[in-house]
Amino acid sequence: MSDQPLFELSRVSVVGSSGARLREVSLSIAAQGITVLLGPSGSGKSTLLRICNRLEVPTSGDVTFRGTPVAAIDPLELRRQVGMVFQQPVLFAGTVRDNLAEANGAPDTADFTGALRRASLDETFLDRPAGELSGGEAQRVCVARALVAGPDALLMDEPTSSLDGAAVSRLEDLGRGLADAGTPVVWVTHDLAQMARLADAVAVLLDGTVRFTGTPGELEHTDDRDVIRFLEAGNGTG
Repeated sequence: MSDQPLFELSRVSVVGSSGARLREVSLSIAAQGITVLLGPSGSGKSTLLRICNRLEVPTSGDVTFRGTPVAAIDPLELRRQVGMVFQQPVLFAGTVRDNLAEANGAPDTADFTGALRRASLDETFLDRPAGELSGGEAQRVCVARALVAGPDALLMDEPTSSLDGAAVSRLEDLGRGLADAGTPVVWVTHDLAQMARLADAVAVLLDGTVRFTGTPGELEHTDDRDVIRFLEAGNGTG
């Protein structure tokens, strides 16, 4: 297996009218397993995720995808290679089939049903109206829509934040299954318990900076006082 990172960020900053959302971030994201970006709301997690498939462009610094500068890749091609699932499921009017066709206009039905199965849904969903799906079903259809394009990696931006317990478990199991089958996943969350369930590697962001990288086990032994305060607050102990 190659040691080349999935994404490499070098001194990346994102500055807007309200100030800096990322500050000189350098981070290597592994090309296997699940990497969790962990931190409180407003820490820059979603911004970091969005620059990985050029939904945002850094003010300064460099980003590579499998060794190629992201800026040198056609944005549409990059987004086919790097699928993204957002916090709130967004489906178009029409059927599930119509939504899958938006990602890849003319595959045969086997491509659609294969993507649905990978998202833990069966072919009976193809002709279901998108507007009649539950929140968990809609989010899994969003995953299937991303998978139809045959991505090399999947970005998940707090995908379970609006779901109930059973739907959360199904989506976490889906992410784990995809990673174990060879599709690396980058998963954003502020939930320490979710991080512990999912992460092979974790990066903690605080105030737009990366303050820790390592395994969940290593995170338990960090000596960064600000990270410790975040962890204690998240565990309900501070």
